[in-house]
Amino acid sequence: MDWILFLWVWLATTPIMIALWLVYRLCDRNASLADVGFCLGFGLASLSLGMMTTGDEGHRIVVAVMGAGYAFRLGGYLFNARVLHATEDSRYQLIRQKLGNRAEWSIFLYFLGQSLAVALLSVPLLVLMANPNDTWGFWELVGVCIWSIGVGGETIADYQLNHFRHQSQNKGKTCREGLWRYSRHPNYFFEGVHWCAYVVMSVGVTDAWVTLVGPVLMIVALLKVTGIPFSEAQALASRGDDYREYQRTTNAFIPWFPKDPN
Repeated sequence: MDWILFLWVWLATTPIMIALWLVYRLCDRNASLADVGFCLGFGLASLSLGMMTTGDEGHRIVVAVMGAGYAFRLGGYLFNARVLHATEDSRYQLIRQKLGNRAEWSIFLYFLGQSLAVALLSVPLLVLMANPNDTWGFWELVGVCIWSIGVGGETIADYQLNHFRHQSQNKGKTCREGLWRYSRHPNYFFEGVHWCAYVVMSVGVTDAWVTLVGPVLMIVALLKVTGIPFSEAQALASRGDDYREYQRTTNAFIPWFPKDPN
């Protein structure tokens, strides 16, 4: 794997995140721009690496489209749902409540951290794009199918939640429709599935083990750091007993049939 390209992605994405932080500070005051910035950076990195790597052209094109398709779809959704037509993500509001005057410094570091996240999560793409073989094997095709399930499932979960929230009669209620009946965070689950796709595609490829950085980093972040812990805390604060009931009956991450509340 070409570690020079890893450093290039990191350095090239940093100015994008600084520019978005300036927009946040001077104009928007919505820190959800950091999440949009990650998606923008990852999408551009995917396309750029597809042109800069030296593996088989067919593999480079397909992997670049996969990375960019995932990123621009998610980024467009986040920009529309959290920046244009909604209030700031509750995670950042909670950070301000807990850290007070230190919150803005933490948010700046979070913006900068997105450039490192883009570089780290580009590693699986670098491994796959370096593949010199001009034929497609069984595991690569399985990986593409898993990618489709991951991105498709996350798209459906995002649509279902967004649709639920835009119904006035659902204000203050917990979404239990569609995929949200089987998991409290189906969007996060399918996000993790998406990153596993690159691991499966790398079977038999040089440096395949390095692709594990994608699902490990993302799933740990979602389960323990920026995802579920903040979302659950905000949901309990705003929906109280209704959300506690949801917690008792519905898996947090892996979709499964809901339990009997009795």
